[in-house]
Amino acid sequence: MNNYTIDPLHSDIEFKIKHLMISSVRGRFNSFRAGMKAETTDFSDAEFWCEIDVDSIYTSISERDAHLRSADFFDVDNHPKITFKSTNISIDEDGEYTIDGDFTIKGKSNPITLKGSYNGSDVDHYGQEKFGFELQGKIKRSDWALDFNVAGGRNTMIIGNDVRIDISVQMVKE
Repeated sequence: MNNYTIDPLHSDIEFKIKHLMISSVRGRFNSFRAGMKAETTDFSDAEFWCEIDVDSIYTSISERDAHLRSADFFDVDNHPKITFKSTNISIDEDGEYTIDGDFTIKGKSNPITLKGSYNGSDVDHYGQEKFGFELQGKIKRSDWALDFNVAGGRNTMIIGNDVRIDISVQMVKE
């Protein structure tokens, strides 16, 4: 089995969620670790894991970031990490990857599915071979008791329930 670690300088974990159901707010996590084990060169047998520092959430508005860290949402003081561990990987005839796994927020685990692609590999100017992946998914924040909300102006809620996840990753073979 070959081991791979994330290149955090060339990787992103981002999300977006509806605000007033008319536009989306985007955010990201600035601190995370991830790794992978795989024997095959197409990564069809890979095992992925990721650990996100929730305190690193960034939406470009410091007051909103502080509220997201509070007990109303992520409760960072009691639950400082979000984790993901893959349980299955499949590749369809078009080369699209489906990665099933367990996603844990605030101590509660639920299965999620990420879809995406393996974009190939290349060697950087330091001689390290990098492997690129793009993954997307969607979760319902209510599945993890991230239920804080208030009424919007036109019989809607101010914050949507669906959260879109967008991940761009470069891995380095150890």
